[in-house]
Amino acid sequence: MGSVLHRTDAVPGLPREELVDAWIKAHKGPPPKGISRRLLEYSAAYHEQARALGGLKPTTRRKLRQIAASPADGDKPTTRIGKRKQLAPGSRLIREWQGRTHTVEVLEAGFLYDGQRYGSLSEIARFITGARWSGPRFFGT
Repeated sequence: MGSVLHRTDAVPGLPREELVDAWIKAHKGPPPKGISRRLLEYSAAYHEQARALGGLKPTTRRKLRQIAASPADGDKPTTRIGKRKQLAPGSRLIREWQGRTHTVEVLEAGFLYDGQRYGSLSEIARFITGARWSGPRFFGT
């Protein structure tokens, strides 16, 4: 991993021509006209890291392709991209918030947090934070 950090740390010092060459190699074509040096650097660093560590998971690539293929006019897609995973009863969700670890157990019908039953993760997230949070987003499900 040290060599990856060394190579990505060197990216900002590369001449623009080398950054453009790295873009062409990674994207199989020239960069868009007027692209900023910063974006060329981000691309080069990402591809260097992906080459060393493996890049995106196939499921993430598939979802990104679906998003890219969806309508560009601001309309929401008519179908959901990926379904939310069902949580198996007995699973535990753990989230650290403001220095405290919060553990939620998934039940057949609802959730158990701090000895209390809740109907949704959002109720628990709201209780923990004092603000309206998406429970699945708060707990990373």
